[in-house]
Amino acid sequence: MSGFFEKRRIVVTGGAGFLGKYVVEGLKKRGCKNILVPLIEEYDLVQSGDIKRMYDAMKPDIVIHLAAVVGGIGANREHPGKFFYDNLMMGVQLIEQGRQRGIEKFVAIGTVCAYPKFTPVPFKEDDIWNGYPEETNAPYGLAKKILLVQSQSYRAEYGFNSIFLLPVNLYGPGDNFNPKSSHVIPALIKKCVDAIKAGDDYIECWGSGNISREFIYAADAAEGILLATEFYNGSEPVNIGAGFEITIKDLVEKIVRLTGFKGKIRWDSSKPDGQPRRCLDTSKAKKLFGFEAKTNFDTGLKQTIEWYKKNF
Repeated sequence: MSGFFEKRRIVVTGGAGFLGKYVVEGLKKRGCKNILVPLIEEYDLVQSGDIKRMYDAMKPDIVIHLAAVVGGIGANREHPGKFFYDNLMMGVQLIEQGRQRGIEKFVAIGTVCAYPKFTPVPFKEDDIWNGYPEETNAPYGLAKKILLVQSQSYRAEYGFNSIFLLPVNLYGPGDNFNPKSSHVIPALIKKCVDAIKAGDDYIECWGSGNISREFIYAADAAEGILLATEFYNGSEPVNIGAGFEITIKDLVEKIVRLTGFKGKIRWDSSKPDGQPRRCLDTSKAKKLFGFEAKTNFDTGLKQTIEWYKKNF
């Protein structure tokens, strides 16, 4: 342990959320004594007045901005305006207020959804501007990508130390299992485990199953974010991923096997697939701040399934 975090005041927006809890735990392990989490009940970070109150009260040296309005394809299709506005206003105002107050560093968390729909695989950071994001999550992806522009322009004009990270889809214990807003792994785990309990003989899955996705265990993603917070001070975006892809069909079959569901899988091809492929080039994170994902995918899935069974 280097002692980097010990005396610094670290604000973690979204610190009570899924990824945030892993980041907070990682900070504690690193000896951080001042971890500050603005709860939504006290601070609506879409509102400039609440952001100012938060900065006044918490006086951070570093802000790790994880708070976001997120969801799967269904939630993105239902709330494109909210996903755009809330994510944009949170990030833009947090960075601006941080700049005005001269904080030491701002860590902006982007999203794999910021990449163009037809990005060559594996996604390299240089490809981020080479096209428009996949339509179902473009408002969310673009709102986050604008923070990259702000981060880079503030560094150029004001010397403001803001970095921008691009994590791939997360999963792990503590994930969001609400079917209205969950991502694919928790949604599938819930379907399989609930079908076993109910004695159902089939589950229904969206789309064709032919698209691919990459997933990173949330504890690994948190480790990548904290390594970047300590060691990376550059203007270029950096991917945070596990560096592999799996088709949704293979993912469903894997989760069916790991949960013990014995029924059939039905595909609803009237539902959208989303982006055709997703897999990140993770070489820059390894080179710049020594990050590599450690958790085996089957191991991570088993732990997530067990967590769901114990808690629901």
